[in-house]
Amino acid sequence: MDDVIIIGGSFAGRGALQLGRARRTVTVLDTGLPRNRFAGHSHGLLGHDHKPPLDILAEARQQLARYPMIKLVSARADSVSGGIDDFSVLTSDGESLGARRLILSYGVADQMPDVPGFAEGWGTSIVPCPYCDGFEVAGQHWGLVWSGPQSHNQVRLFHDWTDRLTLFADGHDIPPDIRADLARRNIPVVEGRITGIGHHGGHSATVKLDTGPDVAVDILFAHPRNKPSASLHEPLGLATVDTPGGIALKVDERRQTSMPGIYAAGDLANPLMPSVTTASWQGAMAGIFAQQSMLV
Repeated sequence: MDDVIIIGGSFAGRGALQLGRARRTVTVLDTGLPRNRFAGHSHGLLGHDHKPPLDILAEARQQLARYPMIKLVSARADSVSGGIDDFSVLTSDGESLGARRLILSYGVADQMPDVPGFAEGWGTSIVPCPYCDGFEVAGQHWGLVWSGPQSHNQVRLFHDWTDRLTLFADGHDIPPDIRADLARRNIPVVEGRITGIGHHGGHSATVKLDTGPDVAVDILFAHPRNKPSASLHEPLGLATVDTPGGIALKVDERRQTSMPGIYAAGDLANPLMPSVTTASWQGAMAGIFAQQSMLV
């Protein structure tokens, strides 16, 4: 039996490093499909800024290999059962693994809208995070697809990067008070539903509408809903938080979920703005707190 099994080996799986250095036995189950695999570069992670995300993860796996207590397994976790000090994980290979603690870091999957060109541009000309991609297109013409009241906060946030922003209503009713604020900020609102996205290489995109002419932008920000990339938390009955973007696992200040012995990190347990930076430190803290919970 391992001390810890980590389900999800992307950036939030950093807890393995802390556990390995504490000489705790840990198995990391990883499908090799991180959320940001569509992006050409990852930003904001000190020491790895502007590197392809898959390159960063490949280097991380090489570094973890020097710790004999860490076992990396390319497999999916199909089910979890048991309780603290006696968890059982069944993998897609049919193997049953045991551990005293679990860390869930299997992330989320973005739900692409049924708009031609949207999925093809995701991670390049269509992005969700200004901290991840804003610097490279600062001062250029940005577009933002309205997805709810949280989009108004994005408008204010984007001002640190650009003063050229166009908002696409995409068929939503934007409250009059918010429209008044947008007018005060000289931010045009384009009406009509988005019917397609054209791409021209790099970040640039052309937004096609059911009414009116196409609108070209240098980069398009959008926030489609997401969902956990696995459903392991559901049969366990773990408490969740409903956010504007989707469902997140509820954790306490020690990254522990509502079930003792199960910790969570990364986008799966981040109801705010996800990024590789937050996923990394949350994974590290989950590993540390899981280790400390086993002290005698």
